[in-house]
Amino acid sequence: MSVNEMTSMERVLNTLQQKEADRVPFFLLLSLHGAKEMGLGIEAYFSDPEAVAEGQLRLRKRYGHDCYYTFYHASIEVEAWGGSSIFYADGPPNAGMPPITTPQCIDTLAAPDIDDAEGLQRVLKTQQLLKAEAGDEALIIGVVMSPFSLPVMQMGFEAYLMLMQQEQDRFQRLMDLNERFTVAWANAQLAAGAHAICYFDPVASTTIIPRELYLETGFKVAKRTLPQINGPIATHMASGRCKGILQDLIETGTGVVGVSTDEDLAELKQIAAGKLTLLGNLNGITMRRWSPQEAEGEVRRAIAKAGRGGGFILSDNHGEIPWQVSDEVLQSISDAVHQWGRYPLDWVDGYVG
Repeated sequence: MSVNEMTSMERVLNTLQQKEADRVPFFLLLSLHGAKEMGLGIEAYFSDPEAVAEGQLRLRKRYGHDCYYTFYHASIEVEAWGGSSIFYADGPPNAGMPPITTPQCIDTLAAPDIDDAEGLQRVLKTQQLLKAEAGDEALIIGVVMSPFSLPVMQMGFEAYLMLMQQEQDRFQRLMDLNERFTVAWANAQLAAGAHAICYFDPVASTTIIPRELYLETGFKVAKRTLPQINGPIATHMASGRCKGILQDLIETGTGVVGVSTDEDLAELKQIAAGKLTLLGNLNGITMRRWSPQEAEGEVRRAIAKAGRGGGFILSDNHGEIPWQVSDEVLQSISDAVHQWGRYPLDWVDGYVG
């Protein structure tokens, strides 16, 4: 490390303070690739918290990105509510049958205890191992599903949308239970060693619901939930659009927003400048077919649009890089950030993307 080179933690903190660091930080949000690194199948990998911790250590050593990502899979939270996960050989696990089979089930539903959830305990163990090994040199990111988006897996998308609009009392009771669970789950991860929490809230995206409905529902949920979490928070739309609610997201107290590849980074940066850090927005789907040269071009494009002035972390747009993305492309992304992400970004003045 050169005299002027920052640690990953210093780099990220500067960026969150809307300052230019030594270079643009980048998060390779690799959950599945750890299994490849360890030579394990995906289900076996996520059954072993020591393997997940070791996989994260190896991936960061290989690519030099600025975080450890302790996301297992979204359905691990639904397991705590009585649901299940379905595993695949080459993709993320999905939630099985929803544990809430009718709206009436909500009347007697109780939030699970984090201590009793075997899957969640594996995540906490991974965070403890990473904190013991890596300390505070790089950000350890924990993950929660927002109370507002979790019901998609708890009861199914269509049933949840009908509940939201037609059964206000049960909708509010479910939000109360989920808020209690999300706060406890987030704070348990921070106590175990995570430095920050990624709050996945795709249903809040204007890709899913209009802003007017968000302001009456998910916005209020986030305003109640985020202040109870004892650490910094990044809200992630999981590929969904957010331009129409970006000012509202700032009001929830989040410090970072994960943004869609379907929106223009330069326009989002203009809205967020000085108030919010953007995370994104490399296209994880097309990334599967990129050549190394295309990967370098996409990194340059994103940095040119949003890198100046800090407040930007390069990452994918979904919060999880697909299994099919090659090591060659990941290495090219890393190399490009190290080459083109160095501040000051003087080359941007003559850049034609």
